[in-house]
Amino acid sequence: MKNIYLLSNLKFPNVENLEVFKINYLKKQIDFNRYDAIIFTSKNAVYSIDSFNKQWKNLPCYAIAKKTAQIIEKVGGKVDFVGNSGHGNEFAYELLSVLKNKKVLYLKASRTVSNLVEILKSNNIQIEDIAIYETVCNKELNTNLKDNSIFIFTSPSSIECFFKKYSWRSSFEAIVIGNTTAKFLPKEIKYKVSNSTAIEECIKLAKNL
Repeated sequence: MKNIYLLSNLKFPNVENLEVFKINYLKKQIDFNRYDAIIFTSKNAVYSIDSFNKQWKNLPCYAIAKKTAQIIEKVGGKVDFVGNSGHGNEFAYELLSVLKNKKVLYLKASRTVSNLVEILKSNNIQIEDIAIYETVCNKELNTNLKDNSIFIFTSPSSIECFFKKYSWRSSFEAIVIGNTTAKFLPKEIKYKVSNSTAIEECIKLAKNL
């Protein structure tokens, strides 16, 4: 069986973590009394806000996918809506009917690749966004990569940080978690996209290669 590297800190059997980036929480002053709902598109945003302000749990949460919803509930939040697509732009359109006449807060990364905020604003949804975490490349990483390995890229940041540290070899194979992430791969690299934006699906695909 080929060696599988997961570019994430999540642990799975028979998969090696390659933590090419780290998450830094960005502490912000937020008055949750100003909002009717919170949008989450990442578990990192949930963990970040919960580390410095518990008031977010008083508001209904709108999660991009089941995994994010599970994290919200795990730490004590309330989930009112879970998206089906798993992709930022599609999620925005799913939210249009359920967020009508609500004042919404989107807690997010310092860098995002979707147009979620613009889509909601252009459809008359009152939304504000606050960056509460950032992704930074892990300069301390010193893993020697094995030939004939499979790499699972979980975000555009995982691609950016990987290629700052390593060169691609012809014996490597790439799997990406979604089409948005795939756009950030160098054009000469062939890849496969998992059926859904879940790391479990990426691993299943990797094990079948």
